[in-house]
Amino acid sequence: MTSSTLLPVDPFPTASATATPTTNPTAPPTASRLSVADDLLTLLRTTTTEPRPDDQLDALTLAVSADLPVLLWGEPGIGKTAALTQLAASLDLPLTTVIASVHEPTDFSGLPIVGDDPATLGVPMAPPQWAVDLVRAGKGLLFLDELSTATPAVQAALLRVVLERRVGALQLPPGIRIVAAANPRASAADGWELSPPLANRFVHLYWVHDKDVVVRGLGGVWPRAELPSLDSDLLPDAVAFARRAVCGFLAARPTLIHRLPSTEARRGGAWPSPRSWETALTLLAFGTAAGASREVLALLVRGAVGDGAGLELLAHLDRMDLPDPESLLADPGAAELPERGDLRQAALEAVVAAVGARPERDRWEAGWAVLVRALETGAPDLLVAPATALASLRRDDWEVPAAVERLASVIGLAERAERSVRRVAAGRGAGAQVGR
Repeated sequence: MTSSTLLPVDPFPTASATATPTTNPTAPPTASRLSVADDLLTLLRTTTTEPRPDDQLDALTLAVSADLPVLLWGEPGIGKTAALTQLAASLDLPLTTVIASVHEPTDFSGLPIVGDDPATLGVPMAPPQWAVDLVRAGKGLLFLDELSTATPAVQAALLRVVLERRVGALQLPPGIRIVAAANPRASAADGWELSPPLANRFVHLYWVHDKDVVVRGLGGVWPRAELPSLDSDLLPDAVAFARRAVCGFLAARPTLIHRLPSTEARRGGAWPSPRSWETALTLLAFGTAAGASREVLALLVRGAVGDGAGLELLAHLDRMDLPDPESLLADPGAAELPERGDLRQAALEAVVAAVGARPERDRWEAGWAVLVRALETGAPDLLVAPATALASLRRDDWEVPAAVERLASVIGLAERAERSVRRVAAGRGAGAQVGR
């Protein structure tokens, strides 16, 4: 054997040189493992819904039913996007999500396309693909996400999309509903305050988590988003009530017709203007026709015109529901007084004011009869102030009616309790003085 036929021998062979591939005949291939993982993910994502009272979800669906653009404010991860996804699925609407902050202004105002004869035909503004798809579908939920991170130029381009439903030269069909979401500037990535013209076009709803909803939802059951059921027989009355409420309120508070907030942050929220009052009127009409709760109406009204003006309008609505004091004085025995304590006291004070406006003996006695009726049907502690005010209207030649005797014990008990409270407070004040 010659040296040329000898092969070198490595006394320390490497693992790659000596190892032989081994396989586990029972292990599934990688593709099968991913398939099992997908099955597990499917099970985790499979949830159901149930009808459940949820004021903020009811407010959202009512505003969507009224075809008003809604802006959901909430901290990151609070569930705004999940709520919109579930809403679209419940309403059987295709969901189109557009992240406003990653788009250019031309994505909303349209991209100019030069044709064959621009001098004659002009330059059309071509819409983006998502807008074309929405028009082709004829219905859908347009979700403008991360609105507070959109630049001022993009916000300006969104004005026509939100108000006129136009994207470039394309008109979105009536079946398209618009909902946006935003994080407060402090928690937004490179956030901007919303421009006042854009903010004034939205119904602002502040999204918060409900622990019961979250716990039950993570267990697989979420609240069902359903459009409100409008009573067709109530539509004319609902519109008349909404117009009477808003017009009557603004006639009494004309300074609230338009009030631009003084700070930049508040201008990016809800504030009163003729446009937002029209929104509030629409929401009142829809809420009345749907029999919405006061809590839902409060969320919507405040979301349209702001907290200050909204709370004043809600107080005006309460006064509209009060019974006519003249009707109560005309038939005290059949008087129907509100159940809610604050409204009941307001009704009794209105009766006393009506007697004071036209003080006559029979009206004064009828006022006492109304107070007796209130004693029979409600809490006696609400009678102290109106009874005291009514007693102060007595003329010297008016005899005290027998009805006063039924109220004497109530008024006397309240006065004794009040004197006791004053004595305790005085004693505490004296003790404090001694301790100095």
